[in-house]
Amino acid sequence: MSSPEPLVEVRDLVKHFPLTRGIVLKRKLGAVKAVDGVSFEVLRGETLGIVGETGCGKSTTARLMMRLLEPTAGTVHFDGQDITHTKGSRLKATRREMQMIFQDPYSSLNPRKTVGSIVAEPFAIHGLHRDRAERRQKVRELMDTVGLNPEHYNRYPHEFSGGQRQRIGVARALALGPKLLIADEPVSALDVSIQAQVLNLLRELQRGMGLTLVLISHDLSVVRHMCDRVAVMHAGKIVELADNEALYSSPGHPYTKELLAAVPGARRDRRTIHG
Repeated sequence: MSSPEPLVEVRDLVKHFPLTRGIVLKRKLGAVKAVDGVSFEVLRGETLGIVGETGCGKSTTARLMMRLLEPTAGTVHFDGQDITHTKGSRLKATRREMQMIFQDPYSSLNPRKTVGSIVAEPFAIHGLHRDRAERRQKVRELMDTVGLNPEHYNRYPHEFSGGQRQRIGVARALALGPKLLIADEPVSALDVSIQAQVLNLLRELQRGMGLTLVLISHDLSVVRHMCDRVAVMHAGKIVELADNEALYSSPGHPYTKELLAAVPGARRDRRTIHG
């Protein structure tokens, strides 16, 4: 159940990427306005979907929330604290509580490391579970939680299917017990037959662990079945933010109507995702 109290507050967030010419004496020609004045809140315990076509700024927004990018302007508050420009140990502490699942489950995993060492890496970075046996047990528990065989601890990413590799990414993201999980197109690189399994896993984890989830997607069907509220992005701006059912039954913005019209049966069909 979500709480009316926000875990994340984004206010007037802006990210411009400069366009330059020249190698040595770079001359600024302009800027790409990837995110252009975005404001929204993520309530504790809810699943918020951010949807839009490729290039609309949704993934950049996610990276700004995670402090993987420095904003041009605006603020990000997490759990009541302004983290917009935090650095060093304070930022490291914040990142224990907010984790990200990336789009491509293969490129986000180090092919030279075993699954066990990949999932254990957050423990090493933050100095947790220093005892080798304890750390190994924690990793096995995480693997079991996301539906992986703990006996595959010493296998490498290439030995797993795409869906299994994404589960490895989920296990790594859960290692530190975060409050916020941001999933950036978590199933777009997977076969259709596997997508529902990963989505079911995320929903079960969100409910069972009390996580707050932000789901980035271009797939309106995925967002509809996963999210409590939906933010629609277009050209770097949020053009509509509404409760799930209200948005799909009575879209208010012309761009939202265009998105729904482009998906056959988006407002009628309810593809089954068990949960």
